[in-house]
Amino acid sequence: MIHVNDLHFAYGSNAHDTLKGLNFNIDPGEIFGFLGPSGAGKSTTQKILIGVLKSYRGSVKVNGLDLKQLNSEFYESIGVAFETPNLYSKFSALENLEFFAQFYGGKTRNPLELLAAVGLDDAAKTRVSDFSKGMKVRLNFCRSLLNNPQLLFLDEPTAGLDPVNLRRMEALILAEKEQGKTICITTHDMHVADTLCDRVAFIVDGEVSLIDSPRDLKLQHGERFVDIEYRDGDSLKTSSIAMDKLGKNDNLQRILAKHYVETMHSREASLEDVFVKTTGRSLQ
Repeated sequence: MIHVNDLHFAYGSNAHDTLKGLNFNIDPGEIFGFLGPSGAGKSTTQKILIGVLKSYRGSVKVNGLDLKQLNSEFYESIGVAFETPNLYSKFSALENLEFFAQFYGGKTRNPLELLAAVGLDDAAKTRVSDFSKGMKVRLNFCRSLLNNPQLLFLDEPTAGLDPVNLRRMEALILAEKEQGKTICITTHDMHVADTLCDRVAFIVDGEVSLIDSPRDLKLQHGERFVDIEYRDGDSLKTSSIAMDKLGKNDNLQRILAKHYVETMHSREASLEDVFVKTTGRSLQ
């Protein structure tokens, strides 16, 4: 779907490169995540992929075609939700979607159905100026789906959402994937990346340091131990047991037979642990 080779970009002819030789592929039907701290180059990469920034060096191909040679039909096939929602504050939610729908030559999705999907149906006729940040984020997501795009770019799609709407948004993004859509997400939220992405790329200082699936990354960088918390009378005790030959471990069999087990966790790394270990940087 997307093939990027030796991608460089600088803001200004005399500026240092913001992107320093990025290489990655995004497969059809995949949710691909760009992870990194603010200023790492995630949004710059996305702006190049959607054709906003054109003075890059290197090769960017979409469906085998050079991005610089794609015409206006390309924009009919993509949907974009920028980190800062680009909406008309004096329009209602419904009026915003009806207005943006006019930009497309093909058939668009029903705005009321999109608003209902993100829980904004009761606010369809409310001015956007009265919306909270989270409501604007959800409306912005609706806008990105108007033309039923096959390629979707989402920049911090869950920023400002409460836990209920976070889960709603995650479910909607996964539903788009089930329809065969290819989705690119830029985020610094490791939970979002871990929950949604098939593969992630760690970007720091304009360079990709690692690309793999969240599951494989956590397994590769974790430790093969199980930590068990159990009750021994009134005392809470902890035991760490190697996962190799776990079923034949006498200590584990004793704990299971004689004590009440309260928690049991494998010691795989979190995605944030992997990021810090790999890049030497935090996400803040």
